[in-house]
Amino acid sequence: MERFKSKGGEHINPSYDSTLDEPPVYEESNFSNGEHRAVRPSVVSAFGHDTLDRMPNIDFYRNAGSVSGQRAVRPSLQELHDVFQKVRAYTVEDDGQDSDGAPSDDLESAIPSDSDKGAVKFGWIRGVLVRCMLNIWGVMLFIRLSWVFGQAGWGEMLCGSCSYGQLLICFDVCISGLGIVVVALSCVVTTITGLSMSAICTNGVVRGGGAYYLISRSLGPEFGGSIGLIFAFANAVAVAMYVVGFAETVVDLMKEHAAIMVDETNDIRIIGCITVVLLLAISVAGMEWEAKAQVLLLIILLVAIVNVFVGTVIPATADKKSKGFFNYNSKVFSENFLPAFRDGETFFSVFAIFFPAATGILAGANISGDLRDPQGGLPKGTLLAILITGVTYLAVALCVSATVVRDATGNTTDLITPGVPCNGSAIVCISKLYSMLSVMTMVSGFGPLIIAGTFSATLSSALASLVSAPKVFQALCKDNIYKALHFFAKGHGKNNEPIRGYVLTFVISVAFILIGDLNAIAPIISNFFLASYALINFSCFHASYAKSPGWRPAYKYYNMWLSLLGAVLCCVVMFVINWWAALLTYGIEILLYIYVTVKKPDVNWGSSTQAVTFVSAVNNALSLSGVEDHVKNFRPQMLVLTGSARTRPALLDLAHSFSKNFGLCLLCEVFVGPRAKALEEINANMEKNQVWLRKTNRKAFYTAVACDSFGEGAERLLQASGLGRMRPNTLMIGFKRNWRTAGTEAVLSGMLIQYFFFDICSDNKLHSFLQFLSFIPLFLLIFLSPPVSVCSPPPPQVAKMNERLLEASTQFKKKLPKGTIDVWWLFDDGGLTLLLPYILTTRKKWKDCKLRIFIAGQPGRSDLDKEEMKSLLQKFRITCSDVNVIDDIHVKPSSDSWRKFEEMIEPFRLYEGSKDTVQAEAMQKEQPYKITDKELNTFEDKTNLQIRLNEVIQENSKSANLIIVSMPIARKESVSSYLYMAWLDILTMNLPPTLLIRGNHKSVLTFYS
Repeated sequence: MERFKSKGGEHINPSYDSTLDEPPVYEESNFSNGEHRAVRPSVVSAFGHDTLDRMPNIDFYRNAGSVSGQRAVRPSLQELHDVFQKVRAYTVEDDGQDSDGAPSDDLESAIPSDSDKGAVKFGWIRGVLVRCMLNIWGVMLFIRLSWVFGQAGWGEMLCGSCSYGQLLICFDVCISGLGIVVVALSCVVTTITGLSMSAICTNGVVRGGGAYYLISRSLGPEFGGSIGLIFAFANAVAVAMYVVGFAETVVDLMKEHAAIMVDETNDIRIIGCITVVLLLAISVAGMEWEAKAQVLLLIILLVAIVNVFVGTVIPATADKKSKGFFNYNSKVFSENFLPAFRDGETFFSVFAIFFPAATGILAGANISGDLRDPQGGLPKGTLLAILITGVTYLAVALCVSATVVRDATGNTTDLITPGVPCNGSAIVCISKLYSMLSVMTMVSGFGPLIIAGTFSATLSSALASLVSAPKVFQALCKDNIYKALHFFAKGHGKNNEPIRGYVLTFVISVAFILIGDLNAIAPIISNFFLASYALINFSCFHASYAKSPGWRPAYKYYNMWLSLLGAVLCCVVMFVINWWAALLTYGIEILLYIYVTVKKPDVNWGSSTQAVTFVSAVNNALSLSGVEDHVKNFRPQMLVLTGSARTRPALLDLAHSFSKNFGLCLLCEVFVGPRAKALEEINANMEKNQVWLRKTNRKAFYTAVACDSFGEGAERLLQASGLGRMRPNTLMIGFKRNWRTAGTEAVLSGMLIQYFFFDICSDNKLHSFLQFLSFIPLFLLIFLSPPVSVCSPPPPQVAKMNERLLEASTQFKKKLPKGTIDVWWLFDDGGLTLLLPYILTTRKKWKDCKLRIFIAGQPGRSDLDKEEMKSLLQKFRITCSDVNVIDDIHVKPSSDSWRKFEEMIEPFRLYEGSKDTVQAEAMQKEQPYKITDKELNTFEDKTNLQIRLNEVIQENSKSANLIIVSMPIARKESVSSYLYMAWLDILTMNLPPTLLIRGNHKSVLTFYS
């Protein structure tokens, strides 16, 4: 680090040491109180005083186990804040997680082995430029280019004749107009893709994987995993295509010299298999040997291209003239300007045949892991290769167009009537520009060099594909997107060569060579490549559209709308090449996308999909804030006091049944105790609980607060939870079954929550209050079972209790059997007591449960009350199996039931009636939470009602799957905590799972449209 002096060189800290500003290391330290921990040493930094703070350094920002350097850990904020506070002993260490949340087995986080130190890395010329040029040129340059320009043009078809000396040549029109459009349009698509790729690969460190890596890190594993598999497969099949092209050329030469071994088809297979074996040997030998082979093939190809240009200026012989070749002639060039499509060809069919020649622009990106500087090399090498190859295609085509006519007789003595085209009836016509290899051989200065160039083009493309397929496939397997393919992730040697991938690619290639007919599968392979180009363009557009702060590409010469245009063009070209192949490509990609989405790979690469999702969520939340609530759109937004997400599974499952995927479900936990300790527990449990919810497919959020008391924490949650309209409107808690032994403070906290809730409800901020009561207390579910030895069978009673606990914890997780949901709608609270059970019946797990409605009625008018309720339910469009009117709720409860209630409240009664006034007041002041005789007398009728309700419910709803009852309200400062808890306990005693509901008396049901 450079050291700057002040003016005149004065005031320099003599203690300054620049090395001390480097990333720190930990030292084991012992403190006077016996504490032992690892801390970072205090140093005299550039600021001239002792400090644990460190200056900015690149090592702080590396991923764990980065291949480019070791990650350093900066001092934590907590360490800087309380390093001298001897509250607890701790060791601050690197947590092993990547700074971006990526898993430890991600490519960026792969811990380099000792063998990687001597890995071969390529510069942008050998690694990108050479490979891209060889792949783009290909056999199209020598075999198909003259045919493309012989077909295409931009004017009407024109027939005519021209005379050169005594030689009469008949011709239609051939090229140039639309031929240039074909090449230019191909270059436009590849250039836009190259610009998009340049932007993506300069937005951070690029590792191995090529197109898969770029797409997966931009759009996420779903898109990357789907395109990566088909891209690797396309490269593997492309090896077979190029090798078959090479073998066909060899067989044609063998046929000319009568050297066929078996027959043409089997000779192609034999030569193809031998060629693939040789290419495999070169690839397995290492990237250095493969690169040398590519350079050699490039030299041969360049010589062949130069040979074409040289041949156009060598004076044409009489034989060449008879076959249609002349040196540069303006008449030939002008006559070859307009289109002359034959054999049913059109512009689109010609374009479809030429465009696959341009699909080699990712040859450099596919070995991105073997590049010395992929960020700088890929944009420079790829775009320069597109420019050079595009100019070469146009130059060769125009040179041939200016020197070769479309049709010739091949006989210098033939006389043809001017204006009469060659039809083959009287003379033999030779279609030169429509022929393939023979045109380039005739034009060139030395024909065999064209054969060598063809060999070089096919072998170089095959070799590039043979290397690309395993590299991309290895990167895909390393990310473990498809777990069954992880076997192919292992690499060998200095360059981590994917030997297993090479073998797999070899097997696929040989299989398709043996099949023989590759013409049918060629359009599919071209569409696979185009699909990857489309996603690269879309990745650039999507990342720019998301406006994520992390999108900061060093390459600035791109435009998001141009990238979107490139993606659309790629999709259009896919259908131009072959519509059914395009549909098949989309179908395969969609199926793979769905598979990866369902499997949910445990990776997080900070994709633009996440960024767009976040932006959309914020915009939707903001738009909702301007919309007022309407009764028709009411849905329960649950705030559930479950504690830890795993603690009360039945309560969680029931709450999730209400919200499902259509409403908010917020699971809350209150940590009581010292703030520092509570915050530590919150930080440790927050991510664990959310991950557990995601893995168990519970659509809910988890949050926690730290407070001095449970009641205070619940109040904070009620006030601060949610965002805009996405705020909880329904509070749900479990009933405290052990209230009689839990202590006064715990009971008072529960009552404070309810008082606070009813205060909020008076302002219509919350819609409802739910208490869940089960036959087995769920809140203490994990504490009810006594310790069970694993060495001996548990006692029968313990085993039975364990079985009941397990059944209670999972009672709402599975589909419920046929039965009823009994709704005791005793008080009109706005309709929530009726709406919530109806919502349950719409869920898959509850669809076999029928609603039964129970209401209180006056003696003598039960039938009238029943008809009125049926009419109301019909207007609400809520179907129930039965409506029952209970007209004997006012009857006093039995003596046995009353005795149970008295035994329940016995420990909490004050019995002040037997004392004198002074003593009674003192007792009441000392224990205000206890039940007084006056209170019992005042609320005797309400107490009788709760006891009687329990008797009636047991008579009618003992076999229900779920019971829903209107919850009684405790008057503030009138009903003691213990009396109210006794009411709830006696009301739900010996009942199936019961839900007490009380709305805020604001309507949530309407019969208006």
